[in-house]
Amino acid sequence: MPKITVLPHPEVAPEGLSIDAKPGVSICRNLVDQDVDIEHACDMVCACTTCHVIVRQGFDSLSPISENEEDLLDMAWGLTPYSRLSCQAKVGSEDVTVEIPKYSINQVKEA
Repeated sequence: MPKITVLPHPEVAPEGLSIDAKPGVSICRNLVDQDVDIEHACDMVCACTTCHVIVRQGFDSLSPISENEEDLLDMAWGLTPYSRLSCQAKVGSEDVTVEIPKYSINQVKEA
C-alpha cells in the first residue's frame, strides 16, 4: 500500500506525517479520511485552489492532470512545475511526498 507523506506545515502537520493511502483515491480525500485538516473549500470538485500541494516525490505516479486543473493551478499561490490540486491528483502504486504551501487563496478563511 502506498504512503502519503506530508512535509511539516505549521497548521496542518507541524511535525509532518505519513499515512497509508488508497490507490485510485485523490491525495485530498486520502488525507481528509485520515483526519488531516487540509483545506478544500470547493468540496473537492476542482473549482478552487485551496488544496494546492507541491509534489516532492511520486509526481509521475499520480493520475494525469486535466486541462481544468491546469487552468485553476495558474491562480495558485507558490505555483511550481510539480504543483497539483490534491483533490484531483489520484494516488497510484508509489509513495507520494507533498508539501502544503504556506498560503492559499481562500477568501472564506481570510475573512
